[in-house]
Amino acid sequence: MADLQSTDQDAKPLTTAQTERVEAVADKRAQRASGPPMELAMTDGKLSVTFRHEDDSLARALLMADLGTCDVEFLTGVIAQVANIGAPGRKLDEANSNFLLSVARGIQPRDELEAMLAVQMGAIHQAAMMMARRLNHVANIQQQDAAERALNKLTRTYATQMQALKRYRTGGQRKVTVEHVTVNDGGQAIVGNVGTGGGVHERK
Repeated sequence: MADLQSTDQDAKPLTTAQTERVEAVADKRAQRASGPPMELAMTDGKLSVTFRHEDDSLARALLMADLGTCDVEFLTGVIAQVANIGAPGRKLDEANSNFLLSVARGIQPRDELEAMLAVQMGAIHQAAMMMARRLNHVANIQQQDAAERALNKLTRTYATQMQALKRYRTGGQRKVTVEHVTVNDGGQAIVGNVGTGGGVHERK
């Protein structure tokens, strides 16, 4: 926890609530134990990827755990895709790639399908934020309309991805909750909420 707190002598001490929040973050970080960030380099026009870790094999093993896979070829492919997003036009942007990787880790995929969807969600989010920035700096109506349409499509896509992930994780099953059942003399059941007066309100 100490490394998360300011060492400034003039800084005010943390309140109890703030200390608890800092400790909660530290505990969450320790439990997740995510792999190290990526480092990108361009040599003779070829993009190479390494990790900020003294043991490259261990770094990749941690990343495999982050992405819910045990397939080395799958990991290699995902790493290349994430790295290329962080090298648009061969101009390196490690922060961009590592952000995308952190999104995938945060979703905590359980298998390769979830990992691919998690990476796509990160990419769609990045594109949506880029369109939002453009929308805030348009110079004319045409640019505004184009940015607005793109942003709308991207945010809708992201919402669809969220739903797809939820359906996949639940096996596509829908939860049905019966709040109250009353059986009349004739044997017919009425399902609904119990009112304060003791009656039953049927659902429409």
